[in-house]
Amino acid sequence: MERMMTVLRTNTFAFALVLAIALLIANILVLPAFGDPSTYETTLAGLAPFALVAMASTPQIMSGGGGIDVSIGPLVGLIGVVYAVYLQPHGLGGPELAIPIGVLLGAGVGVLNGFNIAVLRYQPVIATLCMYFILGGVSQWILPAAQSTQGGWTDHLAGSLGPIPYGLILILIPLGVWAVLRRRTSYVRTLQAVGGSDRAALTAGINVVRVRLIAYGLGGAIAAVAAFALIGLTRGADPTIGQQYTLVGIAAVSLGGTVMNGSRGGMLGGVFGAACIFLIQNLLSNLGVAPTWFQVAYGGVLVGAVVLSSRFASTGRRKEALA
Repeated sequence: MERMMTVLRTNTFAFALVLAIALLIANILVLPAFGDPSTYETTLAGLAPFALVAMASTPQIMSGGGGIDVSIGPLVGLIGVVYAVYLQPHGLGGPELAIPIGVLLGAGVGVLNGFNIAVLRYQPVIATLCMYFILGGVSQWILPAAQSTQGGWTDHLAGSLGPIPYGLILILIPLGVWAVLRRRTSYVRTLQAVGGSDRAALTAGINVVRVRLIAYGLGGAIAAVAAFALIGLTRGADPTIGQQYTLVGIAAVSLGGTVMNGSRGGMLGGVFGAACIFLIQNLLSNLGVAPTWFQVAYGGVLVGAVVLSSRFASTGRRKEALA
């Protein structure tokens, strides 16, 4: 037991992982078919947008300074709208063009957010909230109502590539990029340093502005992957659907152990946090709980989990300070 507690304290994502496993078992007990391998494809397709939005929200939070990006959800919606209205109907909807265009659009919006925050010194919540309204308004101006995208390559994203579900592949792409950044470059270390104290990072010679611009740009690029995952799941574009993922992404990051004032955390924790949220919603649905109670139950579990996760993390920091 003591060893398990030590693991929970020293690994920021461990609590979310344990909770996700417990929720998975609960889902299987309530609905045994949920554990059938034949359902993995559908389950991972449903999980992918949650996990990708959480990963898209992670670098900004790790950059510190209250770096919460509330515009990620509407950005996901806008990229879906651009694909449905401009790319697919005009012969630009193939993956070789649509993916780079979507990633560039997402990264561009992210860098603009980063510029407003790191250079113009706007508060992150204010800057990204303004972008939230702009992106939502532009999306509804371009596409007032939901539109089908059936007939394109995105239809396959809810399926599998051989034995491997596309949902899993989409989740692994940002995780792979993050692993390369962590192991092959110094970026993740500098991001953690900036998140811990931008003043100390400046003293150490770190370009804080560049680090934050990259963080917001990276988050925007991952939002593009989330947009395609959502299109594949719903087989359509909806100008408002992405907005419901905004707070879910931030909550998943927090639940996954990433400290909201920066410095500690990572994308893997965001994936496990997103899995917890997805499994909570699925469990409540399988139990026949009225949708009006979903938010109440979800909020209560989330608050308790975040408090416990934060206590594990703070205990770990105290032990590090005494060591």
